Amino acid sequence: MSAVVNGARAGGTPLLSVQDLRKYFPVTGGVLNRQLATVQAVDDVSFEVERGETLGIVGESGCGKSTTARLLLALITPDAGRIRYGGKEVGEGAGRIPLRELRRHAQMVFQDSYSSLNPRLTIEDTIAFGPIVHGTPRREARARARDILGKVGLDPNLFIRRYPHELSGGQRQRVNIARALAIQPDLLVLDEAVSALDKSVEAQVLNLLSDLKREFALTYLFISHDLNVVQYVSDRVLVMYLGKVVEVGPVDVMYREPQHPYTRALLSAMPSMDPDRRTEDAPLAGDPPSPINPPSGCRFHTRCPFAQAVCRDREPPLVADVAASGRSVACHLVTPGSGHPDAPAGPSA
Repeated sequence: MSAVVNGARAGGTPLLSVQDLRKYFPVTGGVLNRQLATVQAVDDVSFEVERGETLGIVGESGCGKSTTARLLLALITPDAGRIRYGGKEVGEGAGRIPLRELRRHAQMVFQDSYSSLNPRLTIEDTIAFGPIVHGTPRREARARARDILGKVGLDPNLFIRRYPHELSGGQRQRVNIARALAIQPDLLVLDEAVSALDKSVEAQVLNLLSDLKREFALTYLFISHDLNVVQYVSDRVLVMYLGKVVEVGPVDVMYREPQHPYTRALLSAMPSMDPDRRTEDAPLAGDPPSPINPPSGCRFHTRCPFAQAVCRDREPPLVADVAASGRSVACHLVTPGSGHPDAPAGPSA
């Protein structure tokens, strides 16, 4: 396995590379609608996605998962940071990949399968719209829509003339996936794409995504709060807390032996069918702090049972695991020489 530096694997050029991504939202109010505060939604987030892999992103609500996804596809503008796709920086200018080209290579599937579809367009027109915008002849785009609809398990003869309100939630999400695939992208960003579905339909959509990934050689960025689903679909997992990356690594390593206290708490809260593994005590106490005024140092220290003075005073860097397991962790407790009394001995971080 390649070495990991700041949450990224060294080696060949990754399909997607994010460096120091930041997005703050102003909070306004008063008679003059002045800015009163700032929501630090995403703060210096860095990671890479290799071609052909599935990177799962997990964390509590409000940790910055969905904001990160929207930043990657330029649906909102970052305040700072760099996004590279296929080795080229996203943006206008020489040597860069323009937004129009980016959106031909990367598409997004949203959580709400109904509101993300135009209620006035038929299913055929919905799927064909993207290819037409990117220059595909109308006849070819409609033929592609029929073909893709069959690929996602919906009979084109039955569904092309229907409207979104005539479909079930699972069928609408299949249409959303078909619409994304119609542009023939390399990367799919799936933002809670199965969380609104019941479990039987969820399983069908997950199996569909697995089949499509193999057939079309896709790369997935899979965002979810369901840790069981993330474990099932992901090759690597990235854990976010209050706008920061706290741990990232291979899914089997992370789920078997989590290092960051927050990752441990998340995994211990996973439901289990085994009565002997029933959770007796709450893994975490209290709610996450407000992103308007996050804690100093490590943002998790207000809820961490291992917090010490160094955790309050200094933010831990995201550093590679000394065991060379392909994992990076941002925690003074596991960083050699960090100053935490229980940290391993070593040079200071």
